[in-house]
Amino acid sequence: MHGRPQDILESGDLVDWRNRALLVFDRVPVPVAVCRTDGLVLLANPAMAAEWGTSPGRLPGRNVLELFHPSSAEQVHRIVEAVRRGHRSRYPMRVHWTAPDGRERYGELTADTVSDSAQAPLWLLVLLKVLGDRPEPPGRPAAQVTPVEKRILALAAGGATTERIARSVGLTVDGVNYHLTRLSRRWGVPNRTALVARAYVLGVLAPDTWPPAAG
Repeated sequence: MHGRPQDILESGDLVDWRNRALLVFDRVPVPVAVCRTDGLVLLANPAMAAEWGTSPGRLPGRNVLELFHPSSAEQVHRIVEAVRRGHRSRYPMRVHWTAPDGRERYGELTADTVSDSAQAPLWLLVLLKVLGDRPEPPGRPAAQVTPVEKRILALAAGGATTERIARSVGLTVDGVNYHLTRLSRRWGVPNRTALVARAYVLGVLAPDTWPPAAG
């Protein structure tokens, strides 16, 4: 028999606690991922995967800095340098990303260096604080819309119901209404008919095409 009973008990306890930690990790409502110090995702919880409309098993192998775009390259260099020196503290960074439905989102990533022991390699525990949809940048052309919004406008121009639009673009009815409402506010129009008319005026929809299509 190898090892003392105390060692075996401690080893078993360690495995048990790691299993419990993984269970808690999956249930945490905040988006969380464990990454290598170069940003490669090793593990992600369901809340993090939900921001990308996917499952946790599809995020490992991707780079966190390809998923989330930092607002400042200087912040990234600061984190890299701190990790290189072995500093252990939190490093907040403002980021933005595009959700699967085309919405521009923004938030704050916090990278906290962690390891099993002082000799073990450092990992990054990355937490995402979602702040909401990204505000429209000043001076953005009114006609600039996402591909999803163009498809929604084209279907609406063809007379499709909200339910049919939702099925066609792979969104919920609430998701479609969200995009229509956001476009209406951006263009200052009161209803769907006026919204479609505005889309033609701005050149978002092609004027000489039927069924309606993006311009």
